[in-house]
Amino acid sequence: MNDTRDGSGDGAAARAFSALLLSLSGELVAGIQAGGAARGFGDVRPAHGYAFARLAPHGATIGELADHLGFTKQAASQLVDELVRKGYVERRPHPGDARARLVVLTDRGWACTRAADEAAAETVAPWIAELGAERFHALVADLARLAPRGPIRPSW
Repeated sequence: MNDTRDGSGDGAAARAFSALLLSLSGELVAGIQAGGAARGFGDVRPAHGYAFARLAPHGATIGELADHLGFTKQAASQLVDELVRKGYVERRPHPGDARARLVVLTDRGWACTRAADEAAAETVAPWIAELGAERFHALVADLARLAPRGPIRPSW
């Protein structure tokens, strides 16, 4: 492992990788946010998108959502209350636990999810054009090998 004072080596590469990945992540979040707003979903914040990723396709309890988001149950419940008021989710009886409630996406929530997917595709289209489809798909495959499995989780 080489990390010399002139900035070369693994440490410099790790710093560059981190900065570049965070920059692209920020650009992607901003693109999805702008694209969603342009499609009529301007009342959704990035935190909502992370919740939607956990709720699709089968829903989740408040506890499961809180764990996914790194929130307290109270904060997750407040987020769900907001999304219920906006018409994106609803609470239903849990099919396996009579004491629990399942939070699921409504038709509006699914429409917002599709809009976010479209906006993400628009955001990465210039990256595909820049790298070429083959290199881009190879990059995606490499990142998939490194990325944690499961729904998209926030990094806060």
